[in-house]
Amino acid sequence: MAYDEDLEALNAETPADPRDPGQVFIPADGVYRWDAVGSHRETFAGLPVADPDVIDHSRIPDPSDFAWPLYDGGAFASELRDLLHRVDGSQIRALVVAGENVRNAPEVLAAHAHRLPRLRSLFLGFVEPEQWEISWIQQGDITPVLEAFPRLERLDVRGGEGLLLRPVRHEHLTVLRFETGGLPGHVVRALSTCELPALEHVELWLGVANYGGDATVADLEGILSGAGLPALRRLGLRDSEIQDDMAAAVATAPVVARLEALSLSMGMLSDTGAEALLDGQPLTHLRHLDLHHHFLSDGMAARIRSALPGVDVDLSEPQPRDERYVAVSE
Repeated sequence: MAYDEDLEALNAETPADPRDPGQVFIPADGVYRWDAVGSHRETFAGLPVADPDVIDHSRIPDPSDFAWPLYDGGAFASELRDLLHRVDGSQIRALVVAGENVRNAPEVLAAHAHRLPRLRSLFLGFVEPEQWEISWIQQGDITPVLEAFPRLERLDVRGGEGLLLRPVRHEHLTVLRFETGGLPGHVVRALSTCELPALEHVELWLGVANYGGDATVADLEGILSGAGLPALRRLGLRDSEIQDDMAAAVATAPVVARLEALSLSMGMLSDTGAEALLDGQPLTHLRHLDLHHHFLSDGMAARIRSALPGVDVDLSEPQPRDERYVAVSE
């Protein structure tokens, strides 16, 4: 079967998840495996990703109607300048930066921030997983973007290799997502000391040590305490090989009392971590508890459902318990 036909068949078997991953927690195969430019998911932040030829038509479209794709690499600066030459940058609301190497994008975008005053949503590393593994994506220091765009509302980052973050205060960021197979501990520690008073949704794919995911529970102290995050309502600590330790920390974390959604999915959660959750603070106030891709016994899964009758609990994708692994690493 030809590649295009094969991809079309796979997409037909796995329809796009219509939910926005910046508003809810959706399974990994709805975000990483299929969320691709020109493939399965073709929207970002509620906007369609523009086709490459959309501005070659007889009428230039309204720039605010699309998330505009750019491809990082040696010519990223010239590509951005070309886009801003062809469309009114003052009306652009969303950008997606594709390619295996996006390390230069934050600095270049920051240098052109005066030409993008309405930019509210940015995705760094918007790549096709059929071509690149998540561990191949090269990131850089994302701090310049947060400093240069004080009214940015959403930042999605895919890939953890080379990723850097310095502590910042940002008044308007409401969604922050890191999709990685290994999120560096220094990034988590920096995030824990950031002041993000408007942040409602934070999602960390922590990954495994073999791919740079060396964050510990202690690194999450600022997040779990809720310090600097007064608006946080959705917390995702996902895809971790120390998911039982994460669950035990969440069981006593002050921030949990004001959450509406909690995700401990995609990692190596076992009965040990689930027991800690049940023995900890009440979770009955949650609207949604996402534990999909887990290693729980049938008995423990039943106990969780029984203890949280009014909560939408996702216990899908149970895994064989003889060998544990995270959903996304390489």
